[in-house]
Amino acid sequence: MKKIKHIMKNITLALLSVILITSFISCSSVKVLDSWKSDNVANLKNNNFLVIARTDNQQARIAFENEIVKQMTEDGYNAVASFSKFGDMKPNEKVSEDDKKKFQTLLKSENIDGIVLSVIKDFREETRVIKDGGYYAGGNFSSYYPGYYGLFNTYFYNPMSYSSLGVYVPETTTTVSSKIYILETTVYDLKASGKNQLVAVITSQIENPEKASETAKQYVKKIANSLK
Repeated sequence: MKKIKHIMKNITLALLSVILITSFISCSSVKVLDSWKSDNVANLKNNNFLVIARTDNQQARIAFENEIVKQMTEDGYNAVASFSKFGDMKPNEKVSEDDKKKFQTLLKSENIDGIVLSVIKDFREETRVIKDGGYYAGGNFSSYYPGYYGLFNTYFYNPMSYSSLGVYVPETTTTVSSKIYILETTVYDLKASGKNQLVAVITSQIENPEKASETAKQYVKKIANSLK
């Protein structure tokens, strides 16, 4: 019976290790690395913001722009996604001086006086090694001394006087590869002049993004909290 308990404890610990490692590998995470905002952020409720996600991945662009617009609307701001307002806009392409002038004219004609721009600033892949095991599981320890402890012979030859360290769990190593993206979101007030147009900058790290929509939701919650 005790041997069975040892085995069951060993199996349970092994399963827990697998679950923890799997969760560590598969779950995406978002964290804010740095943020700054001016005192004027709260005064922009009357601005009309154009939300731009600068990426060639159309699915990610739509997901991020939609989530940012949704959050801004809930917070009382006026915002519209660039993909819905300007369907043929390609925010990640290099533009000429003539294109810049046309874009400025277009913004004025659409009464856009605020910009929320999200850009991937860096990408890297990391490899980590996770070690597990290398210990005894299910050891049998008692808080009292049974009767067989009384005599050397009864103790020495009793099965319970042998090693009670439990079942040894061999050490295993798991190699984990992570994809890490550094995103920067900047907020501009086009009504202001010069460098006063910049009203907020949030730099975030996204690790192992899975579905664009779910990652966008996590990301927007983080940047929204940074602007409060």
